[in-house]
Amino acid sequence: MKQLTSHILMIEPVAFRYNEETAENNYYQKHLDTFSAEEVQMKALKEFNGFVTKLEQNGVHVHVVQDSISPDTPDSIFPNNWVSFHQDGRVALYPMCAENRRSERRPDILDKLKDRGFNISSIVDFSVYEAEDLFLEGTGSMILDRQNKICYAALSIRTDEGIAQQFCSEFDYELVAFTANQTHNGERLPIYHTNVMMCVADEYVIVCLDTIDDKNERKMLEQTILKSGKEVIEITEEQKGRFAGNMLQIQGNEAYLVMSSSAYNSLSEPQIERIQSFNPILHNDINTIEACGGGSARCMMAEIFLPYNS
Repeated sequence: MKQLTSHILMIEPVAFRYNEETAENNYYQKHLDTFSAEEVQMKALKEFNGFVTKLEQNGVHVHVVQDSISPDTPDSIFPNNWVSFHQDGRVALYPMCAENRRSERRPDILDKLKDRGFNISSIVDFSVYEAEDLFLEGTGSMILDRQNKICYAALSIRTDEGIAQQFCSEFDYELVAFTANQTHNGERLPIYHTNVMMCVADEYVIVCLDTIDDKNERKMLEQTILKSGKEVIEITEEQKGRFAGNMLQIQGNEAYLVMSSSAYNSLSEPQIERIQSFNPILHNDINTIEACGGGSARCMMAEIFLPYNS
């Protein structure tokens, strides 16, 4: 199984803004009160286009689909939460916690990918669990080591262990579940998505082990990574807060680790050198998207592993 792909789905925003529904448990979101809604959208679109250009200039195949004005989907710029694409041609659809994010699941996007040469054999739909108030938000909730068939999941209201286990049974992964926390208003509360504290690449894993308060769980996670043959590169909780865990390794002209400029600027020189001993880094300024959306570079990219007729 391949760990990285050169094909990425990205959704161009048309009405990006602060989403009140997701802010209930996404403590990274911030109101940008000094800007109007139109200015926030304009800034986000400029950042989005700059990010797409950076990827394409380095050989990544970016499949851009524009969002629609109606229904209201302020977080559509983060497609990796509602869909994942797999090498056997299957597509998984996921149950979303915020009601206004559920409309992001658009069948027409799958049709567009078919028109562009991708083969879809079947759809595995986990979204039925929304009726039970149970959620699993795609590769935000699950970090997939595709080579070793390991699924890492930090449990939270948005990452239900039962559905994660069902995903693993369906797609033949081993589930490694744990609890990761962050400090918010003096309390240790679950991190909303695993992909803000962990990134799995082909030869290494970037992870904030300090978010795992249970020492046995922390040791278990570290040992699992090492046993899989990958090197551990640790980041601090402060770096995690600047989205240094929200990275994705992508195949372009060569393998790259893609992140935001905020994440890159939080890294120390030794950390950068360790990453670059494996592959170069690509980063772009997406400050508005990070502030209002509470997500970063990895969240904006849904990897397409589907069979492709070029």
